[in-house]
Amino acid sequence: MDVCLSSVQQPGCVGGEPSSPAGWLEAEKEGALQKDGAGGPQGGSNKIEPTLHSLQKFVPTDYASYTQEYYRFAGKKIVIQESIESYGAVVWPGATALCHYLEEHTDELNLQDAKILEIGAGPGLVSIVASILGAQVTATDLPDVLGNLQYNLLKNTLKCTAHLPEVKELVWGENLEQNFPKSTFYYDYVLASDVVYHHYFLDKLLTTMVYFSQPGTVLLWANKFRFSTDYEFLDKFNQVFDTTLLAEYPESSIKLFKGILKWD
Repeated sequence: MDVCLSSVQQPGCVGGEPSSPAGWLEAEKEGALQKDGAGGPQGGSNKIEPTLHSLQKFVPTDYASYTQEYYRFAGKKIVIQESIESYGAVVWPGATALCHYLEEHTDELNLQDAKILEIGAGPGLVSIVASILGAQVTATDLPDVLGNLQYNLLKNTLKCTAHLPEVKELVWGENLEQNFPKSTFYYDYVLASDVVYHHYFLDKLLTTMVYFSQPGTVLLWANKFRFSTDYEFLDKFNQVFDTTLLAEYPESSIKLFKGILKWD
């Protein structure tokens, strides 16, 4: 089985799996204690290796139920914890479309060691695929999403990617220079999928896209077009970005765009 967590002790394999990330993390913690000799036979090695629990900085939201969904990209089986109780805990169609594009154009995009920012990362599928393909990824979303996002990232990338993805809070349009100063943060790619739907923060979303688009930055945006407001956003997007339609899937109303900020 080529899922990346195979290199980390898999808690709960006997007698059923915990039903939530919190349960997984607790089982992982107990497993780590046993490996360190605090809860079982003492080992002969003093080497301390990072575990999923020790690296988890954000606590997953305690939704009533989580499900495990399975994907395969870049030759890897990816396991995502999802919950229908939050928009930010579900993989939406635009995400899988963007993953397919990254997988099929890895060499063309030169993703190895590329610095990538994902906005609205949700449960993290796109960031995981980009990490597996060799990129240095920073995955961002709202505070209540970060726990499950980081859990999925660690579960699928720990010890099997060149760069462990980072998780940061990002509220669109707020404190951008304070939290992501341009003198420090530069990204080769900004990725976004299904971030445009019926919500009241579309102007702040566009502001955020523009902010992170420095000279040389390429924005890849995949979206399922559902509402007239989606097309209104696209019109505004076209005003500030040189836009190329990279792929279109009429059966699912998904479009994938490349945007490069206009500087004149």
